[in-house]
Amino acid sequence: MRIGLLTDGGYPYATGESGLWCDRLVHGLPQHEFDLFALSRSAHQEDQGWVRLPHHVSRVRTAPLWTPDDGTLRGSGERGLLARLVTGGEQSYGRRDRRRFVDHLAALAAAVCTPDEPGTAAGTGPGAELFAEGLYGLAELTRERGGLHLALRSEAAVRILEAASRARGTGRTVQSATVPDLLAFAAELERALRPLSLDWYDRESLGAVDLCHAASGGAAALPGLLAKRFFGVPLLVTEHGVPLRAHYLTSSDTAYGAPVRALLAGFHGRLATEVYRQAALITPGNIHVRRWQRRCGADPARQRTVYPGMAAERFGPLGEDAERLDAAGGRDGAGGPDTLVWVGRIEPAKDLSTLLHAFAEVRRAEPDARLRVFGAPVEGDEAAAAHLARCKALAARLFPGGGTGGGPGTDGSGRSGAGDVGAVTFEEVGGPDGPDLAEAYGAGGVIVLSSTVEGFPVSLVEAMFCGRATVSTDVGAVVEVIGGTGLVVPPRNPGALADACVALLRDPERRARLGAAARARALELFTVEQNLAAFRAIYLELMSHTPVRREADTLDAHGDPLPFATPPEAHLPGPWARTGACLGAAAAGATGEGTESGAGKRSDRDRLRGPATGPRRAGGGIRLPDRPGEPEPQHTRGPEPEGVCAVAAGPAGSGDA
Repeated sequence: MRIGLLTDGGYPYATGESGLWCDRLVHGLPQHEFDLFALSRSAHQEDQGWVRLPHHVSRVRTAPLWTPDDGTLRGSGERGLLARLVTGGEQSYGRRDRRRFVDHLAALAAAVCTPDEPGTAAGTGPGAELFAEGLYGLAELTRERGGLHLALRSEAAVRILEAASRARGTGRTVQSATVPDLLAFAAELERALRPLSLDWYDRESLGAVDLCHAASGGAAALPGLLAKRFFGVPLLVTEHGVPLRAHYLTSSDTAYGAPVRALLAGFHGRLATEVYRQAALITPGNIHVRRWQRRCGADPARQRTVYPGMAAERFGPLGEDAERLDAAGGRDGAGGPDTLVWVGRIEPAKDLSTLLHAFAEVRRAEPDARLRVFGAPVEGDEAAAAHLARCKALAARLFPGGGTGGGPGTDGSGRSGAGDVGAVTFEEVGGPDGPDLAEAYGAGGVIVLSSTVEGFPVSLVEAMFCGRATVSTDVGAVVEVIGGTGLVVPPRNPGALADACVALLRDPERRARLGAAARARALELFTVEQNLAAFRAIYLELMSHTPVRREADTLDAHGDPLPFATPPEAHLPGPWARTGACLGAAAAGATGEGTESGAGKRSDRDRLRGPATGPRRAGGGIRLPDRPGEPEPQHTRGPEPEGVCAVAAGPAGSGDA
């Protein structure tokens, strides 16, 4: 099977948890062929390069979404402006294409500016249909003529947006948009719709895949929408977070005013609804994401929760020893059970200030308690470095007698130069002199998460693999992940956070019980193996519903249907495959027909493109002649690849194997 994996700001670039998940998925399903279609978000990301790709990744197509405007001069009138809407300086919009652009953008703008009537379910009102009409109309125009970049930055586009924002039924905030607001929104709209202008939409690119798998919603899913529109390729959407929710949370940090934020929220909300409407299946990473998707119009019948798989092996030795060490309670100093540990990215959403205030109360109850903060390196990230400096300054004010430097101490013992035990330390994970991730979790008896915003809490799952008891704030999917194996408190509540930490610090037996239960839960639900098994089954299920798509590729030389040359079921290991292989050999012996083996001389991609010596049927066999005078194909039977079921085909007209 040929999978088109769609990513946005992640794989194959060597950054982010999303990239790690995609890498595990691709490496874990070597029986499929993957084409990668990646959108990058920054020059820095591209400079870091790609991760090492396995051999069954046959092609990588990339496109940047971070490039600046091209600086093309613009005219002052619609006629003079639209006459220069060009692609590559050659192709321009004629009168008919200008009319098409105006109509499609007007439909999209009306859907964005006008909310649905109260009580209307997402995806069922006229706004959803209007948005789809405008989006796909612009996509078809761009595919035929190009020029969308300049068209969306034109004066005509701003006039269309202005008319839509002043129409009846729009909200008061949208109606208050000024010309600068509309210009800013037009620029952001052009960036969001850049995937429409890519050269990925032909039969050699997205038209050649059997399934599009978007690793997130939003911009990453746009190519998948067009692949379904133009070629009928089914779309699978996986979300471990909610792009729409992330947009809502980050929009307040921008310099845009309320009208621009309202317009952008309208666009991203409509886009999310359309993605969920068109997806053959949606796989949220947790129930928290699942609920958000339903609010945006996702059909519950097409949702299936699949937890992200995480590598448990690196935490195995620590997890196996956790119960014994916690029960003994013999550790002190930097690795003692009186130490709280925080692991994560240093950013405002992690709310380290609340944790530090809570730890001040913990120290009053438990004077020997320590807090070790482990963060990722922040070189080159000025915002993260500034936030880390503020956290260190707060710790220095709250704990003036303790060490608050960049590590446990000059001698590595966790003590300051004056000999006093450092109350709080800030350390880097993975640095030349710093601990690795497993050592960070093993540095204390209780792992703390203090976030105010969280999607899927990766650090909590890692702590669970290590057999550590946890104290967490009730945000995102925390309660779903913990499942009763840790303590959960309200966010932004230093008193509640401190009480929970003190309760576990004073009760080693409870700490050990919770840690053991957490490890068992994590090994059952959150491993790479369970994630791969889920997507292996989902790929087969989706393809079983759409075995034939493209007319040119699904008819043989005589006009008969041509199913998959190598069906995905043939790769299933176990008794079914062995039985099928025996049946295939028996059938071949009975009919005198052989099959082309996997040592057979062509790749899966070549097989999808058509037969080598004759029209193929499912199972990799050669169709027997069914017309008078048609010569029987001559071939030899090679050795069967291990674990692969090669089912011999029956005579034509007898059905698929």
